[in-house]
Amino acid sequence: MEHNENIKLQNIEVTANTAAAEEAAVEEPTVIQRKGIAGAWDNFVEGMYRLVETTKGKILVFGILLIAVGTMPLWASSYVLQVAWNAMFYMLLAIGCNIIVGYCGMCDLGYAAKFAVGAYTSAILVKTFGWNFWLTLPVVIIFAIIAACIMGGPVVRLRSDYLAIVTLGFGEIVRIVARNLEITGSASGISGIPRPYLFGVQLTKIWMWFFVFIILVIIFVIASNRLKNSRFGRALEYIREDEDAAEAMGVDVARYKLWAFIMGTVFGALAGAFYAMQMAAISPNSFQFLQSANILLAVVLGGMGKVPGVMAGAAFFAIFPEVFRDIGEYRMLIFGIALVIVMIFRPQGLWPERRR
Repeated sequence: MEHNENIKLQNIEVTANTAAAEEAAVEEPTVIQRKGIAGAWDNFVEGMYRLVETTKGKILVFGILLIAVGTMPLWASSYVLQVAWNAMFYMLLAIGCNIIVGYCGMCDLGYAAKFAVGAYTSAILVKTFGWNFWLTLPVVIIFAIIAACIMGGPVVRLRSDYLAIVTLGFGEIVRIVARNLEITGSASGISGIPRPYLFGVQLTKIWMWFFVFIILVIIFVIASNRLKNSRFGRALEYIREDEDAAEAMGVDVARYKLWAFIMGTVFGALAGAFYAMQMAAISPNSFQFLQSANILLAVVLGGMGKVPGVMAGAAFFAIFPEVFRDIGEYRMLIFGIALVIVMIFRPQGLWPERRR
């Protein structure tokens, strides 16, 4: 009898708990349905997430993108190709900055200094010492690591506003040093940089650089995703979510933050080296604080930690002002209004990292 009564009581408790759970689910839905443009964009992003989660979906999406981008030189003008090249250059910088800001959660306001190191290193070796451009890339990586250790040493111990101020200071230091050294061309910079050769052909046309930067974007995306899915990337994610908890669980926070700084600097320096060769001239004005702010905003606008998101943010920054170039100075006003609207309705970014 007692056994039967216990079974009945257990059944009553299970039924009561199930009813309470169903009632709570009705009263407090776990998914907030957004309406209007914001809700439509949420549905689009969720649909894209589900599409690219499958192997066939990934092949379909990337195949369409490659065909669309690869055939662009067949119909686009030189101006359109120049804008597209500029968008891809910002994508490279945003992917590198995303390692520091998106993966690790550090605020970097001096990212322009990273690609300045690569641009000046490659330009000096090619123009002054007559090196082959492709042989300068290993030297660019070495100088990027050294610069990252110098700039990142004091940075990894700091947080929040202090971290942002120190990175801003280092960015201005690099620009001012480049402006005053004779080897960097002082305020005039370095001009007349010889264009490199690839398979015996000199890269002088914009469509050639268009394809070169397509390959660079693919390499950067693959490397960034591999980095994110590695043990190192997971450690950076723990640091981003809760630095104190990560340290308490045995993660060497300072070492991992320094390595994130190094990897982000290497990405930016390589992008800067190719930038210098394509432009055939660089000056300190190309590495002002506004550049660093634009790169950081591209990462935040697109969605920190999500590579397709930061690429979308970089494309937005490069293409949107050109679309409204005909209206002159008012285009920046429209650009600012568009940024405010996007951040109001999408504070997490255009394509944020999916939270599980």
